[in-house]
Amino acid sequence: MVAFPPRRQPSRKGSMADVPKDLLEQIKELERLFTVDQAKLKEVTDHFVKELEKGLSVEGGSIPMNPTWVMGYPDGYETGTFLALDMGGTNLRVCEIILTEEKGEFDILQSKYRMPEELKTGDSEELWEYIADCLQQFIEYHHEVEDLQQLDHLPLGFTFSFPATQDYIDHGILQRWTKGFDISGVEGKDVVPLFEAALKKRNLPIKLSALINDTTGTLIASHYTDDTMRIGCIFGTGCNAAYMENCGSVPKIAHYNLPPDMPIAINCEYGAFDNEHVVLPRTRYDVIIDEDSPRPGQQAFEKMIAGLYLGELFRLALVDMHDSNNVKIFEGQDIGKLREAYSLDASFLSLIEEDPFENLSETAELFSKELNIKVNKPELELCRRLAELIGTRAARLSACGVAAICKKKNIQSCHVGADGSVFNKYPHFKARGAQALREILDWPIEKRDPVDIRAAEDGSGVGAALIAALTIKRVKAGNLAGIRNSEGMV
Repeated sequence: MVAFPPRRQPSRKGSMADVPKDLLEQIKELERLFTVDQAKLKEVTDHFVKELEKGLSVEGGSIPMNPTWVMGYPDGYETGTFLALDMGGTNLRVCEIILTEEKGEFDILQSKYRMPEELKTGDSEELWEYIADCLQQFIEYHHEVEDLQQLDHLPLGFTFSFPATQDYIDHGILQRWTKGFDISGVEGKDVVPLFEAALKKRNLPIKLSALINDTTGTLIASHYTDDTMRIGCIFGTGCNAAYMENCGSVPKIAHYNLPPDMPIAINCEYGAFDNEHVVLPRTRYDVIIDEDSPRPGQQAFEKMIAGLYLGELFRLALVDMHDSNNVKIFEGQDIGKLREAYSLDASFLSLIEEDPFENLSETAELFSKELNIKVNKPELELCRRLAELIGTRAARLSACGVAAICKKKNIQSCHVGADGSVFNKYPHFKARGAQALREILDWPIEKRDPVDIRAAEDGSGVGAALIAALTIKRVKAGNLAGIRNSEGMV
C-alpha cells in the first residue's frame, strides 16, 4: 500500500505574470508602505514598554493604564445568578449568567439588541433610556412575573467598553468616546448615576455591582476557565489589553496605601499608544484617517490595527491610485460608491483574502455587487495584495502590545485570551500575529510558542458577571478597597 504524505492546505499564490508594469510598481510601493519588518516591530515594542510604565506613573502618559479595582483572579468556585450588560460599538447585549457549583462552569441566557446609529451621536438621556428599556424587556421575557418588584435585586456587571477613569469599581468617569460614539455632555462625567437614574425611572430590581471594560472582563473570564491566562486582549472594532499588576508597581494609586503585592487589574486602553507619532510606521492613508476622524490626534495605534479602519485604509489607497496619473485602475468607470468614506469595512478585506480561486472570481463579484466596479485580472491581483498587506500589518502591529506587556512583567510563558471580530474572523490574523510575537521575543525556531494567543471566554458577558461576583465576595470579606457604594450588594 502506498502511503501518501499529508495533503498541504490549498493556498492561492496568484500570478503577477499578466500584471502591467505600472501596477507592478504600484504593488512594490504598497509593499514598501505597509510592510513592518522585525527591526521595526522591536522598536515599536520597546517604546510600548516605556509608555506602559509612563501610564502607571503619577504624571501619566498617552496610554491611560486605568486601575479597574478588580483585585485578583476568580478561583473557579464563585456561584450565584448575575446580570451582565454589554455596551459595545455595534450591539447591546443583556445576559443572565448562573455560576454553578462545578469549578469554572456557568450557564448563560442572552439577548442582543441593535445599537441604533442615531443614538451614537444623539442625546445622553435617550441613550440611557434605550439601555434601561432593553434591560426591562429582557427581565420581563425571562422572568415571567406580574410585577418586577417581586424579584430580588439582581446584581449587575456593566461592560462599558470605553475609556473610563475609575476611583471605584462601581463608578466610571468617561474619558472620551470611541468606536464612532460622540454624545455630548457625557465625557468627564460619571456614567453610573446616569445609568442608575434610567433604571430607577422604570423601578427595575437591579443593583450595579461593577462597571467594567470588556478587556478586563476577557482577562477574568478566560482565567476562570484556564488559569494560565495572564493577558486579556480585544482585536475588534477597537483594540485593547488588560493584565494583572501589583499595587506597589502603580505609583498613581500609592495614596491608597494598599499592600504592594496586592493584585489589581489594569485596563491599558492602549489604542492611544503613540498619539505623539514617535514610532508607528504611519502611511499617508493613516494620516488622512486620523485627520478626518471625529478625534484627530487620538487613538493612533487603534487607527492602524482595528477593524473599524481596515476597510477605510483599503478604500483610501484605491481611490488614491485611481486618481493618480501614474497608475491606471478602474479606468472609465464611475467610482462614486468607492469615494464614500467608510463604505468598506474589515469584512470586505476578509472576503478578498478568503477568495480561493486563481482568477479571483469572488473578489470580482464583490467589487461588482458592492461598488458597481468591473475589475480586470491585474487589478484584482493588486486589490488582493493590498488587502493582504493591510491585514498583515494590523496583525503584526497588534502583537507589539502583547509583547510589551510580556516584557514589562517578565512573562516568559502564558496563554493570552483574545476576543473581537478581527481576531475571530479575519483570515490569518492569528498566525500572522503569532509569527510577529516570535520575531519580537526571539524564540528559537524549534520552540513552541511560549506565549500563545488563543480564543478568549466571553469577557463582556461572563467576565462582567464574574467581576460582579468577585466584588460581592470582597464586600462580604470586608475588603472595600475601590468600592464606593456597597449598600445593597449583599
